[in-house]
Amino acid sequence: MQSGQMDSNNLKVLEDQLNYESLMSKKFSHYANFCTDTELKNLCQQSSQKHKQHYNELLNFLNSH
Repeated sequence: MQSGQMDSNNLKVLEDQLNYESLMSKKFSHYANFCTDTELKNLCQQSSQKHKQHYNELLNFLNSH
């Protein structure tokens, strides 16, 4: 295996993590829509954005390899 390539096991792990980050971003965004408490709503929105950021970072990593 070349040093610049990833094996299929690593790609599967990254694919699973991408799916997880996407799902969590959507869930926290959905939860935020139901929150009436401002502090809790903000926390859910921040969590959604953090998972979206993780997703984008993983995607950028994959695209660079």
